[in-house]
Amino acid sequence: MNNMTSTDNLIFGRNAVMELLKSGRSVNKIFIAEGSRDGSIQKIFSLAKTAGIVVEFTKRDKLDKLCGGRHQGVAAMAAAINYSTVEEILNLAANQNELPFIILLDELEDPQNFGAILRTAEAVGVHGVIIPKRRSVQLNATVFKTSAGAAEYVKVAQVTNVAQTLKQLRELGLKIVGADMGAELEFWQADLSGGVVLIIGSEGKGMRRLTRENCDELIKIPMVGKINSLNASAAGAVLMYEIFSQRRKTLQ
Repeated sequence: MNNMTSTDNLIFGRNAVMELLKSGRSVNKIFIAEGSRDGSIQKIFSLAKTAGIVVEFTKRDKLDKLCGGRHQGVAAMAAAINYSTVEEILNLAANQNELPFIILLDELEDPQNFGAILRTAEAVGVHGVIIPKRRSVQLNATVFKTSAGAAEYVKVAQVTNVAQTLKQLRELGLKIVGADMGAELEFWQADLSGGVVLIIGSEGKGMRRLTRENCDELIKIPMVGKINSLNASAAGAVLMYEIFSQRRKTLQ
């Protein structure tokens, strides 16, 4: 996925990017022009890697087009809001005396889908959303706008290794449930009332193989029309409300 098609939250120039990194603000990605290797670029690269920020080396003409030629060999895409951590998501659930309700987006790429998912997530009490650091839409201005402000209230965490994160969450007692059109189990047949991680895959391709293999259960949304799939945000809304409904029933 190429995030250079948008100027949302774009910071460029060596001093500006350096200050951004020092500020501690969440950064989606750093772009460095190929062949830029001098002292200040090396320092930016080192700071980015230490912070776990994705660094992409790109052709200088692409940076020129994105920044109007004023980039000094480096640019950054800052997040619309700061990211949380998986630990903070779990702590939120614990502080509310609730079993965790988490959404994991496996390489979702459409920012409007992401924003719509965040809006539904906020409405049904999701404690947080997890996304991969690479090959995934990030928190940008388009996501924030589409979410109608929900991005301010739903914690979003980035992880480097989705499979490892799922294993750790399972060890904490959470049930890992993947949305899959090829599943045999219809979503209302599944027990989704406890601590749960709902996985929504990418547009068109669904979940990656390794992510699917780390699911405890696969569920599907049955369809009888001529269209054989819903987009990610629509499918996510159906499944999130089913989880919401089951969780409420356990409290009654």
